[in-house]
Amino acid sequence: MKKEKDHSKLDELFNHPLYNLPCPELQEDDWLLRLKTDAEAEDTQSEDEDKENSITNDSEWQSASEEDGYDKVTWTRDKETHPPWLQFQLGISRWELYDRKDPILAQLTHYLATNRILGAVQKTGGTQLKLLLSFPNYGQALLKPMRQSRDAETDVNLFYFSDFERHNAEIAAFHLDRLLGFNRIPPVVGRLINITTDIRDITTDRKLSRTFFTSTAGNVCFYGQCEYYCSTENPVCGRPHVLEVSLAALLPDLTLAPRRSWRSPWRRSYSRTKLAQWEKDPAYCDTVKQTPPYNSGTR
Repeated sequence: MKKEKDHSKLDELFNHPLYNLPCPELQEDDWLLRLKTDAEAEDTQSEDEDKENSITNDSEWQSASEEDGYDKVTWTRDKETHPPWLQFQLGISRWELYDRKDPILAQLTHYLATNRILGAVQKTGGTQLKLLLSFPNYGQALLKPMRQSRDAETDVNLFYFSDFERHNAEIAAFHLDRLLGFNRIPPVVGRLINITTDIRDITTDRKLSRTFFTSTAGNVCFYGQCEYYCSTENPVCGRPHVLEVSLAALLPDLTLAPRRSWRSPWRRSYSRTKLAQWEKDPAYCDTVKQTPPYNSGTR
């Protein structure tokens, strides 16, 4: 008799006791984003009713939304009515961004890889080109384009902060973090998009739209506006329209989910003359492990 197919090595890894340690019991303030209680929702509704020009007809708002290409909103307090991106955000806790056993993770990555793109604008901040995509269910994702082939090697004499950001590094970081059991990096997927129909034809960002052109090879290209590599000498180009990108899930907006931020202790110095502390101090790791907030939680 033929034996049943064995579990994958990944399944065996995740079944190991070290991946199944008991988690602390979550308290109300351990969640990053929570639905309002009925009492809070009633208070908010009362405030909205007191405002002038408040929207009172839900069907009219939904119709306008659908005319813009967005889905009709039918969300309730029931988790099953929420789109994957919202279920992901509601599952973020003090200890991890997601529970690897939660089926929503697979739904979220599938949604990022397949959902229709409704809008594309350039994301501000940072040093290199990235876009903010919008989807019909009100979700968004951060796009980083493929700038060079996977096998391209960086010149050893080039300063590290002058190198191209690699879109597949975002994908690799997510999976490495997941395999290590930290679950602290937002889900990221790879995707093929059409530069023309998924970005150029639908963007409302005038500064971005002015940077599109067709190369002498017949490829559609753009370069955007940013600190590094946003020029006609370093364009992002399709073949002729198709471009490989990474799409990362976003955290809740700060206005909805206030939180503290800490600079990474392993950050680069971004100096041509000075080394970062971790590059010159052999005992730096021990120091970090004794410093809040790195002295508690998962490592």
